[in-house]
Amino acid sequence: MVSDALVATLVAVAVTLSLPCFLYGAWIMIDAEAVTWGVLTYHLKFIFTGLTLTTVPLVGWMFPRLFGIWGHSAQFGGYSAVHAFIGLTAYAFLLFAFTGIVRIFRAKWEHDLYHDYDEDVLLEEIGSERMSHWRSRLRVGVFGYTIFWIIAWLTGVSRFVLRYVVT
Repeated sequence: MVSDALVATLVAVAVTLSLPCFLYGAWIMIDAEAVTWGVLTYHLKFIFTGLTLTTVPLVGWMFPRLFGIWGHSAQFGGYSAVHAFIGLTAYAFLLFAFTGIVRIFRAKWEHDLYHDYDEDVLLEEIGSERMSHWRSRLRVGVFGYTIFWIIAWLTGVSRFVLRYVVT
């Protein structure tokens, strides 16, 4: 059977590898003069890779160990509870961002701005009167996810070091 330390190491590496994916995905959007379909799909390849590298270990290894599922002893207490709370807060911010992403995507898709980009068309003109609200939700959600993801990652790495390296 594979040891917990080996699985924990693989989980730590996978989650750590998601950070460069997130950063490069963000850089693609920041650096783009025009967000075309090609730019959006290129950006999403890195974001979805980062989310996969974070979410698969979360669902497949962290949750079962946290709640004592599949023969693991429950570890819900102290440092692990803090790590879980911070990580779930990050995902809550991500869901909040999705509420804005969906509206922005729909407005740009309906006006074919991903394929036929027109820099003179503003999002506020094509979306509802609440487009600035949805864009704010996107910004707050992405910023919140990023901050809480980094805090959760630092908490997880410190838990890993204390549990598998120091002892």
